Amino acid sequence: MAQSAVTVRLESDMKSQFDALCAQFGMSANTAFNIFVNAVIRSRSIPFTIRGDRTETPSALDLYMQQRRFAEASQEPELTLDEINAEIRAAREERRKKQQTA
Repeated sequence: MAQSAVTVRLESDMKSQFDALCAQFGMSANTAFNIFVNAVIRSRSIPFTIRGDRTETPSALDLYMQQRRFAEASQEPELTLDEINAEIRAAREERRKKQQTA
């Protein structure tokens, strides 16, 4: 199956923390994202919690607030639920077309 690259923008501190946690889990950040995407697609929800050593890890609320500040500072408009669903439908249709031609 063909693969596509995805770019994720994170604050430097968040990326360092994420990389360190992934190392604790015995995986790369790329592997963690693939596991997450597959689980979300399969369950159509955020289906799991991964925890690491909390001695150096900020709380989930701290991480959420940090990500929220980043999103608010972004120049990108937020997508509506209809727009998100349209993108999902388009991606699925593209995947079906690729599968049919393969």
